Amino acid sequence: MKQTRRQHLVMIGGAMAATVASSHAALASGEMHEIDMLNVDPDDRQQRMLFKPAIVRVQPGDSIKFLATDRGHNAQSIDGMTPEGAEAFSGRINEEIEITLDVEGTYGYICQPHQTMGMIGFILVGDFTTNLEDVRTAAGALRGRDTTRRVEEYLAEIDAIATEEGLA
Repeated sequence: MKQTRRQHLVMIGGAMAATVASSHAALASGEMHEIDMLNVDPDDRQQRMLFKPAIVRVQPGDSIKFLATDRGHNAQSIDGMTPEGAEAFSGRINEEIEITLDVEGTYGYICQPHQTMGMIGFILVGDFTTNLEDVRTAAGALRGRDTTRRVEEYLAEIDAIATEEGLA
């Protein structure tokens, strides 16, 4: 995996969490971040149907490219988990899509065919707490045991990032 263009600020899949950069705020605007769409986590084969990294911390103006690393996946925003004023996005199955995020907030996204299996992720842009309560509310409508478990894990990690950055 190419690390030079990636800012893997938070990798969750199994028990792995890593930061790359001296601080979350150190990222410059306009960077490209990549997210793999995977059937199996190559670092933890017990983890299946996931985005890696599952949580990405970016700045307004940064772009995300969803990589069709494994076939059969897409990336699309979740209703109620996109900041007000931000555009929803949706890629087709097996399609790599690129989005640029200009509106601060938390963006939740899923792989439509594998959402109930827990294939969900979050992008944190700027002051990502602006719509975090809306994200929590919308998360209650998601279905699937694995989805519920991952959402709880990821929201706890997002809360930790907010506390670390003084946004909580």
